[in-house]
Amino acid sequence: MTTPPPPPVTAEPDLRRPRPGGRSVGPPPSYDRPLAQPAARDLPLGQPPARDRYFDLLRALALSRVVLYHLTGWAWLPVLFPSMGVMFALAGTLMARSLKRPAVPVIRGRIRRLLPPLWLLGAIGVTGMAAQGWGPDTEGHPGWWWQHLTYWALPLSDPPYAKEAAGVPGLLGESWPEELAGPLWYLRAYLWFVLLSPLMLRGLRRLPWPTLLAPLVLAVVLRLDLVTTTDRLDSAITDFSTFGACWALGMAHQEGLLKRLPAYAVPSLAPLVAGAGLGWAVHGGFRDGFDLDSIPLAQALWSFGCVLLLLHHSPSWTAWPRRLRPFDRPVTLLNSRAVTVYLWHNVCILAAATLYDRLWSVDALSEHTPWLLESWIPVLALTWVLIALCVLAFGWAEDLAARRRPRLWPDGRRP
Repeated sequence: MTTPPPPPVTAEPDLRRPRPGGRSVGPPPSYDRPLAQPAARDLPLGQPPARDRYFDLLRALALSRVVLYHLTGWAWLPVLFPSMGVMFALAGTLMARSLKRPAVPVIRGRIRRLLPPLWLLGAIGVTGMAAQGWGPDTEGHPGWWWQHLTYWALPLSDPPYAKEAAGVPGLLGESWPEELAGPLWYLRAYLWFVLLSPLMLRGLRRLPWPTLLAPLVLAVVLRLDLVTTTDRLDSAITDFSTFGACWALGMAHQEGLLKRLPAYAVPSLAPLVAGAGLGWAVHGGFRDGFDLDSIPLAQALWSFGCVLLLLHHSPSWTAWPRRLRPFDRPVTLLNSRAVTVYLWHNVCILAAATLYDRLWSVDALSEHTPWLLESWIPVLALTWVLIALCVLAFGWAEDLAARRRPRLWPDGRRP
């Protein structure tokens, strides 16, 4: 009797600078974005890998927190749950497990699973920007403009986008290209982490602690302005110094390196590292509009400490605990469509805020219930409705990328 082949494991892409301040979703790119996809722990040879539901839960929480944060801009949300550090750590865990196979096919597979959702986003976004007059003349750099368009196909660096466009009256404002392109920092960072993973894994096996701490040391070097780089290179190096230690932590967890530490080591050291990050954030002027994402060294230390604790706890659920079973379908759906949700959530927030603001023109509402029109809760609900529509409209690209039969609503329900 033959053993059925293991189900395909979804890749993760799991986010660069959030938008400060309320429903007016604004320009600054955000460090919060998620998207890594499910990781599974090793099972005996010949058995299909089981999904780690604890990791699925962390990924779903991270993605939900990112949406809330980009809507409200509350500075305490990245402190409550460092989504990006968690997502990169989960991606690192999955990558280390996959690298038990030859590196080149693994890297090629990760890139393949990442690109089709990006191509779909780029085809819609670039076409829309061009239709509203965007081009080399508006950018003022005809010499490199066409060359940089290739970053919409392979995100080795940030792709160009219109600084402002005509928008869609009553639905999307002039900042929609910036909101569309904002999450792409995460795909760029994820792609470089994937390419560097074989080297990082080799370093972890030979010199574990220097490899784990090297990104944090780099974050200190950058903070002291000891090196200068170009803008494009600076973005990539900053992302590596901020989240590289979390990616390496995920790989170290998969390799069993963290289990070799004494039981008291992680609970004793992790709060000190996280506390140092929070202290540096306060020293740096931490506040709404200038939070952890604006202070890379603080983000790096806080994320490292929190991720270390979460991986140390790591119960490795192959089935849901009884109290969490009602959340099985939404968590499964978010994990199955993590890339789609992440890529489109900023545009959905902008559209939801624009649509909801139109209610101010209803005199009865503006006169008698202004508190309702100023509330973020209805905008959040409308945002998730629009995200659900994007899942239905664009989620199939993730299935094609993973070479699966396209599904409209993959929440784990059996057909």
